[in-house]
Amino acid sequence: MEVKILETKLVAPSTPPFDGDHVLTLSHLDTDRNLNIIFRYFRVYVSTATDKRPFDVIAAALSSALVPYYPLAATLCPDADRRFSLSCKEGQGVPLIHAAVDCTLDSLNYLDEPDSDFVERLVPDPDSKEVLVNPCILQVTAFKCGGFTLGAALHNVLCDGMGATQFFNVMAEVARGGTQVPAQPVWNRADLLGPRDPPRVEGAVKEFLSLEKGFEPYVQGIGPVERESFDVKDECLDQLKSVLLDKCGLNFTTFEALGAFLWRAKVRCSGIPGDENVKFAYLTNIRKTVKPPLPFGYWGNGCVPLYAQISAKELVEQPLWKTAELIKKSKVNANDEYVRSYIDFQELHYGDGITAGKEVSGFTDWRHIGHSSVDFGWGSPVTVFPVTRHILGSFEPCFFLPYSAANAGKKDGFKVQVTLRKAAMPAFKEEMNKFSNKEFEF
Repeated sequence: MEVKILETKLVAPSTPPFDGDHVLTLSHLDTDRNLNIIFRYFRVYVSTATDKRPFDVIAAALSSALVPYYPLAATLCPDADRRFSLSCKEGQGVPLIHAAVDCTLDSLNYLDEPDSDFVERLVPDPDSKEVLVNPCILQVTAFKCGGFTLGAALHNVLCDGMGATQFFNVMAEVARGGTQVPAQPVWNRADLLGPRDPPRVEGAVKEFLSLEKGFEPYVQGIGPVERESFDVKDECLDQLKSVLLDKCGLNFTTFEALGAFLWRAKVRCSGIPGDENVKFAYLTNIRKTVKPPLPFGYWGNGCVPLYAQISAKELVEQPLWKTAELIKKSKVNANDEYVRSYIDFQELHYGDGITAGKEVSGFTDWRHIGHSSVDFGWGSPVTVFPVTRHILGSFEPCFFLPYSAANAGKKDGFKVQVTLRKAAMPAFKEEMNKFSNKEFEF
């Protein structure tokens, strides 16, 4: 299927948002090198009959939203240590691409489990130089049925998923005719999440992060990877958690129980040497964790990574409940001291090759993150789909995703989108078949 580009429009703020060129400083969480990625994803909308073109509505809404959120149109500037700041000048804007596809969304099952090559063309894909000039690029792709997708390519230093959703909700409010900004954006990043004086690193951060001179995230690689989606039925998940409870007397969340199963399966199938240290990495929201809490409207990166770690041999051989317990116990680090130590570690060692290791499995749960709240006047998106292959220093991310709201045949459970080295995928599929048949190994 061809995705035809019709035009690209540079959308500027509807009124000048500032007087005089200036530079904005980012926080040490924003400039974490693991966030030096272009986060790419899209939302799917089933448009109803209307005389308004989605591209025109979104362009106008974007122009208005860029007044309070003008840093999205700024230019990223790396210093000598390649730590970023934002250069804000008159005349800047966000590129908005208008594209079209000659097919309907229902013929593609509303992109619930889309073809990988096709979805790549629904989202802008700037190179490493272009994204510094345009750290936010959007794409509206119209389908024959009147529906459309809104693809976004955002440099992760600008904001995390919650910050991006805050911005898109402002756009959506404007598009629906609203006049009140749902959340006034708060910047002040360097002060709110800056290092202590003097910086100090205590506790678990030193257990999980190390230094490797010359190390660059997402450069070394693990060879070819594949992306697959797998169904997770409620019945199978409930059975898994029930047996884990019987084995150890602990109640585990879905993220802990399923995460343990998936992590073990990924490592087992990848042929990682037994003495290699492997990590389960995920983000925790620290907006209310830090003291004082971040103000309402803060839209920078407000999460830090947490880790569970163990040798590959132990992970594969130990009872599954111990792995789930390891993930559960890692949450104890979600406190102000851990966050401040993480920031101070970035301050002290930014140029020293900070790394969590080469065998990191990144996990994230998108089922309740708020992506589906963005309504431009045609209803909420029926599908939200990440295209990114790099998160948390990992080449093999795993997303927990809801089924498309338009997929009437799939209301039971959810799906996991797994990226894995190509050689390991056949064996991993066998592990997932065991899960679907409730053939668990405990």
